[in-house]
Amino acid sequence: MGKSKEISQDLRITIVDIHKSGSSLGAFSKCLKVPHSSVQAIVRKYKHHGITQLSNHSGRRRVLSPRDERTLVRKVQINARTSAKDLVKMLEETGSKVSISTVKRVLH
Repeated sequence: MGKSKEISQDLRITIVDIHKSGSSLGAFSKCLKVPHSSVQAIVRKYKHHGITQLSNHSGRRRVLSPRDERTLVRKVQINARTSAKDLVKMLEETGSKVSISTVKRVLH
């Protein structure tokens, strides 16, 4: 199943305003050309939390920044015999505490 487009904040506010006016969900989902399930989810979230903003995405935060990852790859391209321990030490000097397995995951 492919990713769907996110509904803009303006459209979310419009959906909540129409809901407050008392119209049915199905009627204005057709008018706005937004799936009925999306309208339901937006209204449910508004009723439960009182907000229409997008929430943060789930999942674990990245340990290394994209810049750190590029640096690691560049170091290995320059010298392919660089050990993972050396790369971990280099990252610790810059203030990033990472494990050897993290470094190996980035490189492979």
